[in-house]
Amino acid sequence: MAQPKRKTATNRGAAKPIDTRLSALRSDLDSLQENARSFVGDVGSVANDGASAAIEAARNLAERAYRLADEARASVTDDVEEWASDNLDAARETVREQPLAAIAVALGVGALFGAVLLRR
Repeated sequence: MAQPKRKTATNRGAAKPIDTRLSALRSDLDSLQENARSFVGDVGSVANDGASAAIEAARNLAERAYRLADEARASVTDDVEEWASDNLDAARETVREQPLAAIAVALGVGALFGAVLLRR
């Protein structure tokens, strides 16, 4: 009958370096895990900073576009008012002299607008 092997001093001594290595491995894994968490946090901060910068740039661009549109509107409004005031007296005189022609022009313009609106 075979006798069970007894642990000898050599076998017990071999377990200590393995325990030491396992302990060192656990420590390295803990350190790696902490470094990974730190890395993820840093990436999140960079992403937030980048998103904030993009939002700021978009807001500045939108404000500039609004200012330019407002300036263009003001310019066009001024031009139309000037043209209307310059030509208003002449238009009134033409309508007084030729009322039927003025009615025909108004009907034509109305029909044109009606046709455009019905196509939509």
